[in-house]
This record gives sequence, C-alpha cells and structure tokens, in this order.
Amino acid sequence: MPRLAISPEFTLGLGTLTRQVRRDAVVSVRRFLNGSPAAPHPERVRGGRDPRVATLRLADRHRGVAVRQSDVYWLLTVLPDAEAWSYAQRHRFGVNTAIGVVETWDAEALERVEPALSRAALSSDRRLFDRFCDTDLLAVGIDHRLLPLLRLMTSQSHLTAVEPLLPQSQAAPLAALARGGSLGAAWRELDRCRSTAADSIDPDDLAAALRRSPDQAVFAADQQELTRILTMPHWCTFLHPPQHTYANWASYDGPVLVTGGAGTGKTIVALHRAAHLARAAAGPVLLVTFSQSLASDLSARLNMIINDDVVRKRVEVGNVDRLAHRLVSQAEGRSPALVGAADLAELWREAAGDRFGAAFLLREWEQVILAQDLRTLEEYQAAARPGRGVPLDPDSRELVWNAVQHVMERLRASGRRTLLQLASEAAGLLGRSVGDLLGDEAPGREPYRHIVVDEAQDLHPAQWRLLRAAVPDAPDDLFVVGDPHQRMFDARTALDDVGIRARRLHLTISYRLPQEILSWGVRLRGGGPADGLVAGNAGLYGYRAVGRPGLRPVVRGYVTPEAEIAGLVTHVAAWIGEGVPATEIGVTARTADLVRTARTALREAGITVKVTMLHGMKGLEFRRVAVIGVTDGIVPAPHALTPAEEDPTARANDRQRERGLLYVACTRAGELLYVSYSGRASPFLPV
Repeated sequence: MPRLAISPEFTLGLGTLTRQVRRDAVVSVRRFLNGSPAAPHPERVRGGRDPRVATLRLADRHRGVAVRQSDVYWLLTVLPDAEAWSYAQRHRFGVNTAIGVVETWDAEALERVEPALSRAALSSDRRLFDRFCDTDLLAVGIDHRLLPLLRLMTSQSHLTAVEPLLPQSQAAPLAALARGGSLGAAWRELDRCRSTAADSIDPDDLAAALRRSPDQAVFAADQQELTRILTMPHWCTFLHPPQHTYANWASYDGPVLVTGGAGTGKTIVALHRAAHLARAAAGPVLLVTFSQSLASDLSARLNMIINDDVVRKRVEVGNVDRLAHRLVSQAEGRSPALVGAADLAELWREAAGDRFGAAFLLREWEQVILAQDLRTLEEYQAAARPGRGVPLDPDSRELVWNAVQHVMERLRASGRRTLLQLASEAAGLLGRSVGDLLGDEAPGREPYRHIVVDEAQDLHPAQWRLLRAAVPDAPDDLFVVGDPHQRMFDARTALDDVGIRARRLHLTISYRLPQEILSWGVRLRGGGPADGLVAGNAGLYGYRAVGRPGLRPVVRGYVTPEAEIAGLVTHVAAWIGEGVPATEIGVTARTADLVRTARTALREAGITVKVTMLHGMKGLEFRRVAVIGVTDGIVPAPHALTPAEEDPTARANDRQRERGLLYVACTRAGELLYVSYSGRASPFLPV
C-alpha cells in the first residue's frame, strides 16, 4: 500500500476539470491509495530533471504528476497529458538542508535565466552576495546547485527577477541578505518557513520532509481522510508554517497574543488552536469573537475542521455579549432588559449641559469610567484618562461624574442596561478569583478551561475583564488573535492594562492578498503605528505578501452619484461575465442609503451579490470587491467625528477609526479591488 501525500496544487487542479474528468481522476486516486489492481501505474519521465518524478494516468487525456521515493508518493498536480509531461520534465524537488522542508524548483526556467545573468555580470565587478562565502550561504539552507547562479548576480533587481522561480525557503533568506541583512536576519526569515524543528535532517528522506511541510503536503491515511483533503477548503488542511506552529504548539505557559495584518490567517490560527485544545481534552473551550454574525461563521468553519462529534462538543462558539447576557440572566433568574441606541442617545442628550456635549459624556463613560471600572467620584478624580484630549480639573470631573450618574440612575429606574454594563456585571459575578470555575459548586458561572479570542482589537476593557474572569489563570488559558490596524470601534485596550500578560507572536506574511492590494491598503491605512492590544503602538513594518501577482486597485471618479452607481453595475456585470461567481463578489459602502441604492440597481440588472455597509465586511473574504461612495463628506462619516473644538484628540482617533474601517473593507479583496467616488474623493484615498 502506498503512502500518499496530496499537494494543495493538486486539489486546485481538480477544481479546474470538467465534472466527468474530475470524477474519474478522484476514482483513480482512490484506487491508487487502496493498491487496487485497477489503479494507475507510475510511468517514468524521459528527459526529466528529477528521476523520482513520475506521471499517473488519472482520466481521459489527463495525468497526475508525482514524486516517488520507495512507497511514498507526493501527488503534485493534475493536468492535460502534454502539460503534465512538460511539468514533470521541467521541475525538480529537494529538501532544504537547514530546516528540512520540501522545495519545488522550476529547473528549466532557472537554466534559461543563466545566460542573461552571465551577460549582465560582464559589465560589473560588483556581486550581490560577495559579502558571503559559499559556506555561509549553505548554512542558511541555500541549495548548492543555486550557488553558481547567485555568483552571477550584480544587483538586487536580478534576485527580484529570479525570486518567483525559487522556493520560499530559498527566496526569503536570500532577500534578507540582498537587502543588506546579516546571516542572522536570513535565519530569521528562514525560520518562518518551517513549522517544526528537526533534530536531524536527511535530505533523502522525502516522507519526513513532507511531514515538516504542512503547507505543501498532507498524508491521506485512509479513504475518509482523502475525501476531506480533496473536498475541504485549503485552510482546513494546508496551514502555512507560522500558522501551523502557533495553532498546534503543544502548550503555552500562559496567555498568548497573535497579531498580524489582513490576509495573514489570524482567524485560521484561532480556529485550529480551538480544535487543537479540544482534541487535547483538558476541559471546555470557548471560541469567542466580536459579534454573533462572526460567531456563526466561526462555528460553521469549525465544523469543517473537526469531524469528530465528541471533540466538536467540547468547543462552544459565541460572542462576548451573549456570554455576558447568559451569565447575568442565570444570576438574576430572568433575561436583562437592554436599552436601545436611540433611547440611550436621548439620555445622554438629557444629561448634557453647556460645557460637555452628549458624545463627550458617552465617550468619557465608556473609555474612562467603565473601562477602568470606576465606582466612586474619588476613584474618578484620581484616574488617568488615556486617549482623552481635553484635560479636566477636579470641578470639571465632578460635573462629568454627576452627568454620568444621572444617566445611570435613569437606566436603573427603567430596569435597562447597555451591553457593556452587562459585561462589567458578568465579570463581577464571576469574581477575580477563578480557581473554582471548573467545579460544580458555582451555579451560574461559565466553566471554561480555555478561551480563544478572534477579532480581539475591538473588545472593550469590560469585555476583557469578563474573559479574564471566565477562565483559570493556568497554561493555555487565553489565546488571542487580532490586528489593531483593523480596529472598527473605539476600543484601544492594551492587554497588560486589563491584567493579561500575554506572550506576543506575530504574523507578517499575507497569503491572501496580492502585493498590489496590500501595498495600496497600507498607504490607505497610513502605514503608521496603531494602538491597542499591545503596550504602545504596533506598526506594519515587515508586512508583505507572497504568492500570485495581482492587479493594482482600480480607482474611478464620477461626476454624479447616479453615474457612479451605473459604473458599479457595469463593473460587476463584467466580472460575472468573466466567470467570477456572484458569491465571490462583495459590494460595500459607508452609508445605509448607498447600500440600498446599490442593491436595488444591481437587482434591477439581474445581479445578486453581497451588498453591505463597511462594518459588515469584517471577517468576510471575496475574490473581487467594489467599495463605492468613497467621497469627501461620506468617508469619513461626519456624524462619526467628534467636533475638533470639543476634543481634538478624540477627533483624531475618530478619523483613524474611519480610516481603519475603509482599510478593512478594501482588504477583503483577494484578487481585484474597485474603489469609486463621485465629486471630490475622500481625503483617505492614496494619491
């Protein structure tokens, strides 16, 4: 019986085949895994660059390409006959001698590059890698067959031209050296290409190298596992090395914070970490996110990762508001009444006076008083007010405190509370000592052994206090993922400030976004640091994309809003005409009116795609995204900005929040981004 490993490229190739050819190919692979007499037989490749490469006839005029070593077969791709033979002849495969992962080389293309580099080398005595001897390069895993080509390179542009032809485990350390980095910097880049450390590396042991390469190969132990590999989305099965490492680390000593930009796979890491903890069976797991709609999506995705019902039942998926509501309901014996947004706004307007407006009082309450759980005027008088730009003397603080208490009294009198109040009260119900949470003697308390938090950048300090109180202070207690640059609300909480001392891990590579969209998005976001989750500011330094090249974002200006909507319909219709499924197209705008107008126009044109406000794009992914109405006076939304005369610091924070909202929407596009405006463009759009 063969040991069969499947490449992600093979499953992608299956998806491009017609239904009959795909069915026949899958049947052939199943027979091969079973060792059936009817299974396809490996055929040698004449004139190939790697003698281990073979092809297998999987369907009419279609072949699979595999690397074989003893009883191990790595199924790489499926292509029409001529293309399969060409692929098999063109490529060679190896094992990185430094970290032990498999490497795929387009050997034929590299051979074609050598004459051009040789000619370029004649015009210069300078060499790109002349600071390093061959031994240095070999020590960071550079393949010895690549060394002659590297010695011909005279500039960084030469490496940039060759980089798409190299395995990532070769390109990453070489790029670090070409930028002027040290061997240590090259090693750090190389380390991101492995998921596990190897005690010893045998470059001839293909099976061991495949097991160390979770992004390139997964073994199918039986027919059921083969079905999962061939039918499930890639994120269920193939994890990039940093993702695999962080999600499957045996045990962390305490809380962990994983940060990363758009497309780095933070949510994937959270899902797989929850699955890992559930399989370990140390106790109940809570996978929690910002909103219930996101929680529903996480639950559905977790069902795809965990196929064991017993293991799946160990993970509860929800959002913080639902957790708080349930805890308070259990403690009080009835469901708490919540105040609506309109009624709450009216109460703050009622409390406002000549000196402080309703918006100022609301933010002072949420960002200072409730954030620090201040219970008395004396505590408020002594408290710091981070992020608040207007200084308050003691008399002013007393005035603010009295106004806040007026609103709190009105809420108590009506028996209503806000969601943040529920979170604060639920944290108080659990108490600060959580050692007994796993016992049965505490009815009304939620007994979690592990909590995994997704979209952490938008949680309020009261919500963090609840989560901290809902899990024992023990190894693997809190696993948190988020990105302060994608914050959509006013939360700017550092975990240290709420008593969570977290080990920080960082994802720097976007696997979903093309470099063109990523670079444009970073310019849109401002590229500067953002506060929240970590002490101080978190920057975007080192954030980059790998993989397929993409198209530059399309930015279109229109004279009138009507012309802009017509342009949207034209573009979306063209995308569908190009074969892009409607489910992989997203349309978004800042205002509800624009969303309704766009949805109506598209439906009248017979087009049904996802159309939502910018906030609704959080957590979603599409091949193509249209962001409309990015017009001055709409983005940023005037009603979302604090008047400068009231609090200039709050206004600056509001603008960054609005910028982050647009950034999140734009980075939902994995292939093509279309941005439009009418009249004058938003000041946020890159020039």
